[in-house]
Amino acid sequence: MSIMEQVEEVLDKLRPFLQRDGGDVQLVDVEDGIVKLRLMGACGSCPSSTITLKAGIERALFEEIPGIKEVQQVF
Repeated sequence: MSIMEQVEEVLDKLRPFLQRDGGDVQLVDVEDGIVKLRLMGACGSCPSSTITLKAGIERALFEEIPGIKEVQQVF
């Protein structure tokens, strides 16, 4: 399984929580252990989006996929 597929698998587990609040997340790229994501819908403009990205999504990716160094939001 590729790193992109592994990341998508983890994101699929988190999507229901984001969608419940009117948002979603899109995987843009994974390069040298850096995952680039686009927060969409309500998540894109939410003041808590940084917390969602770092405390929620990044932590889940760190726990499940070895080699992930950072998660970055792209606009």
